[in-house]
Amino acid sequence: MLHGKVVGVADGDTLTLLSPDHIQTRIRLFGIDAPEKSQAFGQRSKASLSDLVFGRDVDVIVQTLDRYGRTVGTVSHKGNDINLEQVRQGMAWVYRKYSRDSKYLEAESEARISRRGLWIDEDPMPPWLYRHGETKRRQNDAPEQSDRHRQD
Repeated sequence: MLHGKVVGVADGDTLTLLSPDHIQTRIRLFGIDAPEKSQAFGQRSKASLSDLVFGRDVDVIVQTLDRYGRTVGTVSHKGNDINLEQVRQGMAWVYRKYSRDSKYLEAESEARISRRGLWIDEDPMPPWLYRHGETKRRQNDAPEQSDRHRQD
């Protein structure tokens, strides 16, 4: 487990943690995939994550390192699962290639039904398709079929 203060938020699923011994670690939130910054809701997703954690002390349960060297983990602040909160607020998708946690899936379903966040759009473009420049395939395509690089 890591502990530290959030000193940067890159986007809706990536932050920078400063440890008590002043080491910075880039953290990718496990099990979720937020819109890219240049994508619809990308800036809102980043702002949402920033509102939740910037300048705050958090704990990170580390899952793995991704191929970009980022630590991938579940972030919590005062016992609240921040990854789950991003999904609950409609600011990220559950990244089914890596997580099939029922509470995350339920939160995504509730956000979609309530049309919160990115779900206000009829057919929001999933980031795993957007990153690959795909416009034909849409939401119903499973991320494990179309994305091969985020948390590998």
